[in-house]
Amino acid sequence: MLTADPAPTRSPARYLALAGAAAVVLTVVLVGGLDLVRLTGSAHHLRRTISEYALGPYRWVFDTGVVLLVLGSLAILAVLVGRGMTRWHSVGALAFVAWSVGLTLVVIFPKNNWAIGPSVSGSIHRFGSLVAFISLPIAMVLLARPWVRDAVWGAHARWTFRLGVLSALSFSPLLYAILVNAVVGTSWWRVFPLGYVERVLVLTEVVAVLVAGVWAIACSHPARGARPAPDPRPLPGAGTASGIASAPASGTGPASGTAPAPGDVPAPGTAPVPGAQPA
Repeated sequence: MLTADPAPTRSPARYLALAGAAAVVLTVVLVGGLDLVRLTGSAHHLRRTISEYALGPYRWVFDTGVVLLVLGSLAILAVLVGRGMTRWHSVGALAFVAWSVGLTLVVIFPKNNWAIGPSVSGSIHRFGSLVAFISLPIAMVLLARPWVRDAVWGAHARWTFRLGVLSALSFSPLLYAILVNAVVGTSWWRVFPLGYVERVLVLTEVVAVLVAGVWAIACSHPARGARPAPDPRPLPGAGTASGIASAPASGTGPASGTAPAPGDVPAPGTAPVPGAQPA
């Protein structure tokens, strides 16, 4: 049986979880805003990858959005660890950290500018993207799996698990494109409109992080801190500080050698205390 653990109304963990979720939402607003600006021209521009924004005048918007996603992800993970949902050395937590590291590489090393040609920065950028895209589904599934059947956190865990699986499915078109490249020789980025596929994948993974953020907010609420309830059965010998039961023994009366109070009349059939004089 679980009961709410009394705690202060204001919890630092709760503020951290709210800040992490807000950072993820701001990422969607910033990067989504860039796509809306492109849509005013032509939807054809969305065939290009999201990271191409880093090659133009809106790089600061793109970089800010990705950095916010990194910080928000780490804040959400810190709350989940702090509230006992997982541990730092668990595979799920490490995969969540790998997601953040991969996104950091995406910001530090811009993609190839094909007007110039391939570069080391572009190769590191591609590696960071793959690390992030692969790590996030693993993190969501492994973080959620131990709690799927939990009475308190089961609903949050199941949603996180589902979004992790959906993220993995969203990545499968890229795996298929790489397989086609290996078998047929067609450039993998030409098998599908890469920009569309990437946007579906990124949106799914960002929503997965946001769902984990909702979980972190819920478990950081002071009233939701669960602990084992105390055993309602009394301990042996409980009752007084000295451990002597406070209930009188059956048939007890005035203590031996003590005269009854004035006006007290012994019960019928009860011998008076020796030496006691009636009032």
